[in-house]
Parts: sequence; structure tokens; C-alpha cells
Amino acid sequence: MIAYNAYNQYKENSIFTASPEELTLMLYNGLVKFIMRGIDSIEKKNIPEANTNIIKAQNIVSEFMNTLDMNYEISGSLNSIYDYMLRRLIDANVAKDAEILDEVLGFAKVLRDTWEQAMKISKKQGKKLSPV
Repeated sequence: MIAYNAYNQYKENSIFTASPEELTLMLYNGLVKFIMRGIDSIEKKNIPEANTNIIKAQNIVSEFMNTLDMNYEISGSLNSIYDYMLRRLIDANVAKDAEILDEVLGFAKVLRDTWEQAMKISKKQGKKLSPV
């Protein structure tokens, strides 16, 4: 129990001390994790758990959409991608379809990996990356 509480405190501290760039990466990692859990839950025929994980993924995508800074040209494109992903997550949840989740997982991994690479390049150049 003590180790569990220490781990939770560590997680909480890492969130409170993370930069906006790191928080965005954490959200992308969470999106990938919840989609993968949704796939696993569907395959195990655990419908309530699948629903919970897919809704968590939907919430993350919605958060990305709601926090886009539309002053950047790329934001319109990202909004379209997020909108598509959200609609497909809803479809997957209604149908409990792992194939649809696998499709969305591909998008989530590309977005996460691209963001991570942008963070590395930005850090090398000494610039701050603005989460759009």
C-alpha cells in the first residue's frame, strides 16, 4: 500500500511539474494506452471495460480538439484528424469493433511519435514548442 501511494504521489508530481509539451506527450501516451486497453477488452469480451477505455480515449481526443490554437495553419488539419478519430472511436465503441480501434491507434501513434520528435528537435534548437 505504501508503494502504491508513493507511486501515485510521483505521478501527480510529474504532472504538476511537466511543461506544456510534456503534458501533451503524456496525453498522447494516454490515448495510445486507452485504445490498446480497449482493443484488449474487446478481445476478452469485457464490454464494460472496453466502454470505459474507449470513453477515456474519446475524452483525450476531445481535449485535443478543445485546446487547439486556431491561430496556427496546422490547427485546421489537426482538428480534422481529431474529428475523424473521435467519430471512429464512437463507431468502435458502439460496435465494440477492435478493427476500428486499431485504425485509430495507428493515427494516435503517428501523432504521438511526431510530437515526440518535434519536442526533441525543439529542445536541440533551444526553442519552446507550442502545443497546438
